[in-house]
Amino acid sequence: MDDTQISASPADCDSLALRRVPVLRVQDQVCESAADVLAVEAPVALEYNGIAHVVMLASPADLDDFALGFSLSEGIIADPSELYECEAEATPEGWRVQLRIASDRFMALKERRRNLTGRTGCGLCGAESLSQVTRSVTPVLHRHRFVGTRLLDGMRAMQTLQPMQRESGATHAAAWMSPDGDIELVREDVGRHNALDKLIGAMSGARRDFTLGALLITSRASYEMIQKAASMNIGLVAAISAPTSLAVELAHRMGVTLTGFMRGEAYVVYAHPDRLITH
Repeated sequence: MDDTQISASPADCDSLALRRVPVLRVQDQVCESAADVLAVEAPVALEYNGIAHVVMLASPADLDDFALGFSLSEGIIADPSELYECEAEATPEGWRVQLRIASDRFMALKERRRNLTGRTGCGLCGAESLSQVTRSVTPVLHRHRFVGTRLLDGMRAMQTLQPMQRESGATHAAAWMSPDGDIELVREDVGRHNALDKLIGAMSGARRDFTLGALLITSRASYEMIQKAASMNIGLVAAISAPTSLAVELAHRMGVTLTGFMRGEAYVVYAHPDRLITH
Protein backbone atom coordinates (compact mmCIF):
# COMPACT_ATOMS: atom_id res chain seq x y z
CA MET A 1 0.00 0.00 0.00
CA ASP A 2 1.35 3.42 -0.89
CA ASP A 3 1.42 6.50 1.34
CA THR A 4 -1.22 8.46 -0.57
CA GLN A 5 -3.49 10.24 1.89
CA ILE A 6 -7.23 10.12 1.20
CA SER A 7 -9.81 11.62 3.51
CA ALA A 8 -12.44 9.58 5.31
CA SER A 9 -15.10 11.81 3.78
CA PRO A 10 -15.22 15.05 1.79
CA ALA A 11 -14.21 18.07 3.87
CA ASP A 12 -17.64 19.55 3.36
CA CYS A 13 -20.71 18.04 1.76
CA ASP A 14 -21.19 19.05 -1.87
CA SER A 15 -24.03 21.62 -1.85
CA LEU A 16 -25.16 20.28 -5.22
CA ALA A 17 -26.04 16.99 -3.54
CA LEU A 18 -28.28 18.53 -0.85
CA ARG A 19 -31.27 20.84 -1.15
CA ARG A 20 -33.19 22.75 1.51
CA VAL A 21 -36.95 22.88 1.02
CA PRO A 22 -39.87 24.38 2.98
CA VAL A 23 -42.04 21.83 4.79
CA LEU A 24 -44.97 21.72 7.19
CA ARG A 25 -44.15 19.81 10.37
CA VAL A 26 -47.00 18.24 12.31
CA GLN A 27 -46.53 16.94 15.86
CA ASP A 28 -49.25 16.30 18.40
CA GLN A 29 -51.70 17.95 15.98
CA VAL A 30 -49.65 21.17 16.03
CA CYS A 31 -48.47 22.49 12.67
CA GLU A 32 -45.49 24.72 12.05
CA SER A 33 -43.57 25.90 9.01
CA ALA A 34 -39.98 24.69 8.84
CA ALA A 35 -37.20 23.72 6.47
CA ASP A 36 -35.87 20.27 5.67
CA VAL A 37 -32.79 19.02 3.83
CA LEU A 38 -33.24 16.56 0.98
CA ALA A 39 -30.68 14.42 -0.82
CA VAL A 40 -30.64 15.46 -4.48
CA GLU A 41 -31.37 12.63 -6.92
CA ALA A 42 -30.44 13.59 -10.47
CA PRO A 43 -30.02 11.86 -13.83
CA VAL A 44 -26.31 11.38 -14.56
CA ALA A 45 -25.42 10.41 -18.13
CA LEU A 46 -22.08 8.77 -18.86
CA GLU A 47 -20.79 9.28 -22.39
CA TYR A 48 -17.75 7.40 -23.68
CA ASN A 49 -15.81 8.97 -26.53
CA GLY A 50 -18.86 11.03 -27.47
CA ILE A 51 -21.34 8.13 -27.39
CA ALA A 52 -24.05 7.94 -24.70
CA HIS A 53 -23.82 4.70 -22.75
CA VAL A 54 -25.89 4.85 -19.57
CA VAL A 55 -28.09 7.17 -17.49
CA MET A 56 -28.09 6.61 -13.74
CA LEU A 57 -30.02 8.28 -10.95
CA ALA A 58 -27.33 9.44 -8.55
CA SER A 59 -26.19 12.11 -6.12
CA PRO A 60 -24.35 14.80 -8.13
CA ALA A 61 -21.23 14.70 -5.92
CA ASP A 62 -17.88 12.97 -6.53
CA LEU A 63 -18.89 12.35 -10.14
CA ASP A 64 -15.28 11.86 -11.23
CA ASP A 65 -14.95 9.03 -8.70
CA PHE A 66 -18.28 7.63 -9.87
CA ALA A 67 -17.28 7.67 -13.54
CA LEU A 68 -13.95 5.95 -12.89
CA GLY A 69 -15.40 3.41 -10.47
CA PHE A 70 -18.29 2.52 -12.77
CA SER A 71 -15.94 2.14 -15.71
CA LEU A 72 -13.72 -0.24 -13.72
CA SER A 73 -16.38 -2.27 -11.91
CA GLU A 74 -18.34 -2.76 -15.14
CA GLY A 75 -15.24 -3.89 -17.02
CA ILE A 76 -15.35 -1.01 -19.49
CA ILE A 77 -11.71 -0.29 -18.67
CA ALA A 78 -9.22 -2.49 -16.86
CA ASP A 79 -6.97 0.17 -15.35
CA PRO A 80 -7.36 3.86 -14.41
CA SER A 81 -4.66 4.73 -16.97
CA GLU A 82 -7.13 3.79 -19.73
CA LEU A 83 -9.35 6.74 -18.77
CA TYR A 84 -7.75 9.76 -20.44
CA GLU A 85 -10.27 12.52 -19.65
CA CYS A 86 -13.34 12.94 -17.47
CA GLU A 87 -15.44 16.10 -17.40
CA ALA A 88 -18.81 16.64 -15.72
CA GLU A 89 -21.22 19.42 -16.64
CA ALA A 90 -24.69 20.38 -15.47
CA THR A 91 -27.49 20.50 -18.03
CA PRO A 92 -31.18 21.48 -17.71
CA GLU A 93 -32.06 17.77 -17.63
CA GLY A 94 -29.36 16.62 -15.20
CA TRP A 95 -25.64 15.93 -15.43
CA ARG A 96 -23.50 14.80 -18.33
CA VAL A 97 -20.14 13.16 -17.69
CA GLN A 98 -17.95 12.90 -20.76
CA LEU A 99 -15.18 10.32 -20.65
CA ARG A 100 -12.46 9.62 -23.16
CA ILE A 101 -11.07 6.10 -22.94
CA ALA A 102 -8.53 4.03 -24.83
CA SER A 103 -9.65 3.23 -28.38
CA ASP A 104 -9.50 -0.56 -27.93
CA ARG A 105 -11.67 -0.31 -24.82
CA PHE A 106 -14.14 1.87 -26.65
CA MET A 107 -14.37 -0.62 -29.50
CA ALA A 108 -15.07 -3.40 -27.00
CA LEU A 109 -17.72 -1.26 -25.35
CA LYS A 110 -19.50 -0.73 -28.63
CA GLU A 111 -19.53 -4.49 -29.16
CA ARG A 112 -21.43 -5.00 -25.94
CA ARG A 113 -24.24 -2.61 -26.90
CA ARG A 114 -25.78 -2.69 -23.46
CA ASN A 115 -28.46 -0.22 -22.43
CA LEU A 116 -28.21 0.07 -18.63
CA THR A 117 -30.72 2.87 -18.06
CA GLY A 118 -32.33 2.55 -14.63
CA ARG A 119 -29.70 0.10 -13.37
CA THR A 120 -30.06 1.30 -9.77
CA GLY A 121 -33.46 -0.39 -9.50
CA CYS A 122 -32.54 -4.07 -9.62
CA GLY A 123 -28.98 -4.25 -10.87
CA LEU A 124 -29.83 -6.15 -14.05
CA CYS A 125 -32.17 -3.78 -15.88
CA GLY A 126 -31.08 -3.31 -19.46
CA ALA A 127 -29.36 -6.66 -19.88
CA GLU A 128 -30.44 -8.02 -23.23
CA SER A 129 -30.02 -11.73 -22.48
CA LEU A 130 -29.46 -14.09 -19.56
CA SER A 131 -25.85 -14.58 -20.64
CA GLN A 132 -25.21 -10.89 -19.84
CA VAL A 133 -26.28 -11.28 -16.20
CA THR A 134 -23.00 -12.91 -15.10
CA ARG A 135 -19.77 -11.29 -16.21
CA SER A 136 -16.55 -13.23 -16.25
CA VAL A 137 -14.77 -12.35 -13.00
CA THR A 138 -11.63 -14.02 -11.64
CA PRO A 139 -12.26 -15.46 -8.15
CA VAL A 140 -10.59 -13.68 -5.24
CA LEU A 141 -7.71 -15.85 -4.02
CA HIS A 142 -5.93 -13.83 -1.32
CA ARG A 143 -6.68 -14.82 2.26
CA HIS A 144 -5.86 -11.77 4.38
CA ARG A 145 -7.65 -12.25 7.69
CA PHE A 146 -9.75 -9.80 9.71
CA VAL A 147 -10.78 -9.62 13.35
CA GLY A 148 -14.57 -9.74 13.33
CA THR A 149 -15.00 -7.21 16.13
CA ARG A 150 -13.08 -4.65 14.07
CA LEU A 151 -15.74 -4.91 11.39
CA LEU A 152 -18.37 -4.05 13.98
CA ASP A 153 -16.29 -1.13 15.24
CA GLY A 154 -15.78 0.05 11.67
CA MET A 155 -19.50 -0.09 10.92
CA ARG A 156 -20.16 2.11 13.94
CA ALA A 157 -17.35 4.51 13.06
CA MET A 158 -18.53 5.03 9.49
CA GLN A 159 -21.87 6.30 10.77
CA THR A 160 -20.09 9.48 11.90
CA LEU A 161 -18.47 9.96 8.47
CA GLN A 162 -21.62 10.37 6.38
CA PRO A 163 -22.49 14.10 6.17
CA MET A 164 -25.13 13.60 3.46
CA GLN A 165 -26.91 10.92 5.50
CA ARG A 166 -26.67 13.04 8.63
CA GLU A 167 -28.31 16.00 6.89
CA SER A 168 -30.89 14.18 4.75
CA GLY A 169 -31.35 10.67 6.11
CA ALA A 170 -31.69 9.41 2.52
CA THR A 171 -28.31 8.15 1.32
CA HIS A 172 -26.25 4.96 1.32
CA ALA A 173 -22.53 4.76 1.96
CA ALA A 174 -19.63 2.49 1.07
CA ALA A 175 -16.50 2.63 3.21
CA TRP A 176 -13.00 1.17 3.07
CA MET A 177 -11.52 -0.14 6.30
CA SER A 178 -7.84 -0.93 6.77
CA PRO A 179 -6.67 -4.20 8.40
CA ASP A 180 -6.04 -2.15 11.55
CA GLY A 181 -9.71 -1.16 11.70
CA ASP A 182 -9.39 2.44 10.51
CA ILE A 183 -12.03 3.87 8.17
CA GLU A 184 -9.90 5.37 5.42
CA LEU A 185 -12.48 6.46 2.89
CA VAL A 186 -16.25 6.93 2.63
CA ARG A 187 -18.42 7.77 -0.35
CA GLU A 188 -22.15 8.46 -0.28
CA ASP A 189 -24.95 8.38 -2.81
CA VAL A 190 -28.70 7.94 -3.03
CA GLY A 191 -27.96 4.61 -4.76
CA ARG A 192 -26.04 1.84 -3.04
CA HIS A 193 -24.39 0.73 -6.30
CA ASN A 194 -23.34 4.32 -7.01
CA ALA A 195 -21.80 4.72 -3.55
CA LEU A 196 -19.72 1.60 -4.15
CA ASP A 197 -18.64 2.79 -7.61
CA LYS A 198 -17.59 6.14 -6.12
CA LEU A 199 -15.52 4.35 -3.49
CA ILE A 200 -13.92 2.12 -6.12
CA GLY A 201 -13.12 5.18 -8.23
CA ALA A 202 -11.55 7.07 -5.34
CA MET A 203 -9.52 4.02 -4.28
CA SER A 204 -8.36 3.29 -7.82
CA GLY A 205 -7.46 6.92 -8.49
CA ALA A 206 -5.24 6.84 -5.40
CA ARG A 207 -3.78 3.47 -6.47
CA ARG A 208 -4.80 1.78 -3.25
CA ASP A 209 -4.49 -2.00 -2.84
CA PHE A 210 -7.93 -3.63 -2.77
CA THR A 211 -6.53 -6.79 -1.18
CA LEU A 212 -5.53 -4.96 2.03
CA GLY A 213 -8.80 -4.06 3.68
CA ALA A 214 -12.54 -4.65 3.84
CA LEU A 215 -15.58 -3.11 2.19
CA LEU A 216 -18.38 -1.90 4.48
CA ILE A 217 -21.79 -1.02 3.04
CA THR A 218 -24.88 0.54 4.65
CA SER A 219 -27.33 -1.48 2.59
CA ARG A 220 -28.28 -5.01 1.71
CA ALA A 221 -25.66 -7.05 -0.13
CA SER A 222 -27.07 -7.60 -3.60
CA TYR A 223 -25.70 -9.77 -6.41
CA GLU A 224 -24.24 -6.80 -8.26
CA MET A 225 -22.50 -5.45 -5.15
CA ILE A 226 -20.66 -8.76 -4.75
CA GLN A 227 -19.85 -8.87 -8.47
CA LYS A 228 -18.38 -5.36 -8.37
CA ALA A 229 -16.35 -6.23 -5.25
CA ALA A 230 -14.99 -9.43 -6.78
CA SER A 231 -14.08 -7.62 -9.99
CA MET A 232 -11.79 -5.35 -7.93
CA ASN A 233 -10.25 -8.27 -5.96
CA ILE A 234 -12.00 -7.28 -2.72
CA GLY A 235 -12.06 -10.29 -0.44
CA LEU A 236 -14.40 -9.18 2.35
CA VAL A 237 -17.77 -7.43 2.17
CA ALA A 238 -19.61 -6.50 5.35
CA ALA A 239 -23.20 -5.29 5.04
CA ILE A 240 -25.41 -3.68 7.64
CA SER A 241 -28.44 -5.51 6.22
CA ALA A 242 -29.14 -8.92 4.72
CA PRO A 243 -27.71 -10.39 1.53
CA THR A 244 -29.83 -11.88 -1.23
CA SER A 245 -29.67 -15.56 -2.15
CA LEU A 246 -27.96 -14.82 -5.44
CA ALA A 247 -25.37 -12.64 -3.67
CA VAL A 248 -24.52 -15.50 -1.29
CA GLU A 249 -24.19 -17.95 -4.18
CA LEU A 250 -21.88 -15.57 -6.03
CA ALA A 251 -19.81 -14.88 -2.90
CA HIS A 252 -19.20 -18.63 -2.47
CA ARG A 253 -18.24 -18.97 -6.12
CA MET A 254 -16.06 -15.86 -6.28
CA GLY A 255 -14.18 -16.45 -3.04
CA VAL A 256 -15.63 -13.39 -1.28
CA THR A 257 -16.17 -13.44 2.47
CA LEU A 258 -19.67 -12.05 3.05
CA THR A 259 -21.19 -10.93 6.34
CA GLY A 260 -24.56 -9.35 6.98
CA PHE A 261 -26.63 -7.87 9.79
CA MET A 262 -23.56 -6.06 11.14
CA ARG A 263 -25.34 -4.44 14.09
CA GLY A 264 -24.44 -3.97 17.72
CA GLU A 265 -22.16 -6.83 18.72
CA ALA A 266 -23.50 -9.43 16.30
CA TYR A 267 -23.20 -10.41 12.65
CA VAL A 268 -23.90 -13.36 10.36
CA VAL A 269 -21.27 -14.95 8.09
CA TYR A 270 -22.71 -16.25 4.82
CA ALA A 271 -19.63 -17.23 2.83
CA HIS A 272 -15.93 -17.99 3.35
CA PRO A 273 -15.60 -17.53 7.14
CA ASP A 274 -11.90 -18.47 6.92
CA ARG A 275 -10.95 -14.80 6.51
CA LEU A 276 -12.49 -13.91 9.88
CA ILE A 277 -10.97 -14.24 13.33
CA THR A 278 -14.05 -14.59 15.50
CA HIS A 279 -12.48 -15.04 18.93
